[in-house]
Amino acid sequence: MEKLCPKFEHAMQLLSKRWVGLILSELLKGEKRFSEMESMLPISGRLLSDRLKMLEKEDIVIRNIYSEFPVRIEYSLSEKGKALAPVIREIEHWAEDWVERDETVENEA
Repeated sequence: MEKLCPKFEHAMQLLSKRWVGLILSELLKGEKRFSEMESMLPISGRLLSDRLKMLEKEDIVIRNIYSEFPVRIEYSLSEKGKALAPVIREIEHWAEDWVERDETVENEA
């Protein structure tokens, strides 16, 4: 029996958390303010904040603080996060080809 790879398992657990894929997909388009992401994604501010902190802790997202008044905070992908681009794009392509609209509505209930 083949031994499970703990790194692979950790990666799958991380990427399969709800909203992580959509957050990464948005950040692949460029740096975003928290309020921009909150208005673009159907997610509560608290959960978005939790996911961004988790991704920052994993060195996938960078939190950029600009010393302006008021202070401006933007999020972007690190090199580690940008390396996920082909993975996210392939999942997007797969979903377009294989996931039916009724399946997504059904699974959200």
